[in-house]
Amino acid sequence: MRSSPRRTRRTRPAVAGLVSALLLTGCSSAEEGVGGEPAPAPAQDVLLQPLGAHGPDPFTASTVRNTAPPAAPGRQPGDDGPQAREVTGSTPGLYGGTRAIGSCDVERQAALLAADRTKARAFAEAAGIPETDVAGWLRGLTPVALRADTRVTDHGYREDRAHAFQAVLQTGTAVLVDQYGAPRVRCACGNPLRSPAAASGVHRGDPWDAFDPDRVITVRPTSSVVTSLVIVNTTDHTWIERRTGSDGDQDKKPAVEPDCDPDACTLAGSGTPDPSTPDHPASPDPASPDPARPVPSAPLPDAPDPSGSGGTGTDPTAPTPPAPDPDTEPSPDPYTEPYPDPFGPFPSDPTAPDGTAPPDELFPAGPVSDRPETFQG
Repeated sequence: MRSSPRRTRRTRPAVAGLVSALLLTGCSSAEEGVGGEPAPAPAQDVLLQPLGAHGPDPFTASTVRNTAPPAAPGRQPGDDGPQAREVTGSTPGLYGGTRAIGSCDVERQAALLAADRTKARAFAEAAGIPETDVAGWLRGLTPVALRADTRVTDHGYREDRAHAFQAVLQTGTAVLVDQYGAPRVRCACGNPLRSPAAASGVHRGDPWDAFDPDRVITVRPTSSVVTSLVIVNTTDHTWIERRTGSDGDQDKKPAVEPDCDPDACTLAGSGTPDPSTPDHPASPDPASPDPARPVPSAPLPDAPDPSGSGGTGTDPTAPTPPAPDPDTEPSPDPYTEPYPDPFGPFPSDPTAPDGTAPPDELFPAGPVSDRPETFQG
């Protein structure tokens, strides 16, 4: 009877310690949202990164080429309201560049990472790619420059690992974009880039003169692979079609130019729809068709000829006489010529022979006028 109060007194401190531990580790019910769902991630501060700054903990030295940075699209009259939005990666004018010159030295970027295996491993982990394919992956990216202040998830290199942080890259920043139109590498520091977090906190760092938090955009990757990007030429303010994965050596004038001036073409709305939708056909490249939608130039060998002539060009509706068989008489095939039922009544044909067929024969013996000789059953 005396031992129960003592056990009760010992249990109270233990329970209090357990409650304190739960509160300290964030395991209380306050961490759950409505209906027991996980609460949204806390907002993260966003670092402002000017176009020429290396930023904290760079992966590599700068690989930016000395090209003219593009200017932001001009504002239209009355366009002073909040413009923070999401823009599709294939939107014409989202990026800029110099004709026939990439904004980044991709080969140098690959060499800098290949020289440090630990750094290359951290880079691959942050970029979400195999460690053995870092150089090949970089060569598949497209060097361009941003034409709007863009929010991303950046990654610095510290203590042999990549550390993610939220950032806004200034207009004119040289980046490498993937085949879905999304920025993946910041060339001023070699940092891998990913899509930004949903929640953002306050901006840190020194803002540039034209910075407007209401006009910062995020890039939404396209749902299908794009074969080229329509960018703005920074030297003469014309349109350039740059093939994805190229260094600018295949730049050309777009087959179908956007219906606006490059300087006045604003990134309105939520951006151009994905090229996979029927309302936005991608500009065709006759030298390189879309690999996702191959169009054969001629019917496949085992495909039927549309004309039904087998490629000869003859009229398929015209009757074709059968070729004569040199080993037989010019008469119908005896196997396809219809014969009367040997077990049924004989037809009243005056040319039919008299008598019945032997039990061991399927057809009547003896020749029949106007018919070929029969075979023994």
